[in-house]
Parts: sequence; C-alpha cells; structure tokens
Amino acid sequence: MLPAVTVDTYNEVLRDEEGFVGDRASGRAFRAILDDWRERLRSHGDDPFGDTPTSEISKSKLDTYLAGADPVAAGLVHTAVEEFGNELATVVRRFLRLRDWAGTERIVVGGGLSASHIGQLAMGRAAVLLAGDGISIDLRTIDNHPDKAGLIGAVQLAPTWMLEGHDAIVAADIGGTNLRVGIVELKIKKGDMSKVGVWKYLHWRHRDDKPSRDAAVDRMADMAKELAQAAADHKLKVAPFFGIGCPGLIDEHGTIRQGSQNLPGNWESEEFNLAKELAQRLPRINGHEPLFVIHNDAVVQGLSEVPNMQDVTRWGVFTIGTGLGNARFTNRPQDEKKHPEK
Repeated sequence: MLPAVTVDTYNEVLRDEEGFVGDRASGRAFRAILDDWRERLRSHGDDPFGDTPTSEISKSKLDTYLAGADPVAAGLVHTAVEEFGNELATVVRRFLRLRDWAGTERIVVGGGLSASHIGQLAMGRAAVLLAGDGISIDLRTIDNHPDKAGLIGAVQLAPTWMLEGHDAIVAADIGGTNLRVGIVELKIKKGDMSKVGVWKYLHWRHRDDKPSRDAAVDRMADMAKELAQAAADHKLKVAPFFGIGCPGLIDEHGTIRQGSQNLPGNWESEEFNLAKELAQRLPRINGHEPLFVIHNDAVVQGLSEVPNMQDVTRWGVFTIGTGLGNARFTNRPQDEKKHPEK
C-alpha cells in the first residue's frame, strides 16, 4: 500500500482493429508518422532532412527545424506533430472510457518526448481537440524532467519509517531504450516531499549495446554500487532501500508478469526475479540488507507528481517513450496518508 495514493490501474492494454491503441501515441509512432511524411515529400521533390534516417534525428534537432528559417522543414515537423497530437487525443478518449479511468481530472504526460517542444506542442494540439469535443480534462507535462521523474517517484514506494534519519535512497528507472540509476536526495520536512530531487545519476542507453539480461543486471548493480559509494564519500546517509521502475505488469513478489518485451532478454521467466538478482550482486547499505520494491515505470514516474496533485482527487499519467506507459491514481484522504497502515 502506498502512503499517498491508490493505484487504480496501470499498464492498461487496449486493442482495436489496427493493434494496440497505446502504440499510436508512443515515441515510435511519432517517428513513423514523420518517416511517412518524409516519404511523401521525396516522391514530389527533396526531403529537407536529406539522407539522415528518421531514427537518427534527435528531438532537439526537430525542435530546431520547427523554429528554423526553412519553411518546408518547419512545415514537415509541424505536420507530423499535428498528426501525432490527433493520435494522442484519440488515445486519451479511449482511456477515459475505461471504468478505472472514469472521473479522471488531470493527466500528466511524461517520457522523453514530453521534454521537447515538439512533444509539448503535440500535447497542446491534443488538449485543443479534446476541449473542442467537450471533454473536460487537464493535460500537462510532468513537472520534473523525465530523466529524473522516474527516479524521484521511487521515494513514494518506500515505507515512511524507513526514510527517517536518512538523506537519500537508491533508485532505478528501467526503460526499453535507457537505464538510469540514481541517488535521490530526500529533503523531506514534516512529510512535505516537494523538495525531493536527484543528487546524481548514471545513464546507459542499453538498446545500443544489445546486452543479455544478465549483463544488463550486472551493469545496473555496478551503477548502483558506484553511486552508493559516491554518496557515502559525500557524507550522505543512504537508506537501505532500492526503488525500481520497470515496464510491464509487476506482481506482489516483484516478478514481471507481462509487458517487458522491449527489455534485453527474457525478464518474464519464472526463474527470474530482479530483486533477488540484485540482492546477490549488491553489498549491504549502512550495514543493512536493502529492501527492493519494484513497480511499473509509468506508475513510478507518475508518483513523482504526487506533491503537485493535491488540488485534484483522480489523476493519471501517460509516459511517451519506446511505448506508451499509463497509470491512474486516486489521492488518499489526509487522515489515511498519516496512517497508511489502517
């Protein structure tokens, strides 16, 4: 049980005649749309991006094209953004029809695309379309940078008593393309978690290296050990807790049941348990065996927004990454937050 919110649902998998609905609003979907429009341009003239594959054009470069002096390049990006915004609006409509998403007042959008201007413009396009259809929903970008939100949210997974007397925790955000491990500094005063932030983190783009599952876990453990030592050298007292966000459906034992197809190797095997694998590779933290808590990565990224969601009751998160992550939350009443065990 989480102290601040109830997770109503997460990792919803919706299908239509074209496949998974969420795939229409993923990072891959945006690049597929852009690639399609480039193909159309080439059949009638020059592609302003030349021979560069769409997959190699960074989000920051697309932002530059959008604001640049070349009207065709800007128009190309804007057209792809507009179409992607339409798809995002469609996905929002489908989710709001679900029983567990009924009454949602706000959706925060995270993931790598949300940190770019093109992503924010697409979200604005979706918001306008939804408002035009009479759908009352507040769409906004996640407050923390997506690279850090998936680490910051891990603090909400920890038992409050375990954080007392400590300065930081270890956290990891595992995605289909990237792995980030960080030290999250608590800075909690009287239960206020609004100042929680990432002290330091390491980033590995594992998709480029195509490691085996065991090699990926080894690298993750090495990153955690390096960071824990750096924190100790800096006189930060790290709690014996490791919070992890991971794609897919996670059971109460920390086993990944489904949805990890973008990770290296088979993470859904009955013989594989990430917490146990890490426990074998990591030393004690300040003399104690660490507690590992694993939850869905969209849930954890959404949890970073808890301090900013006190003006609503029911809210959700979309994370636009390799795929589309999703979760819906209901804030707990204040008396339950003080006594979450009841």
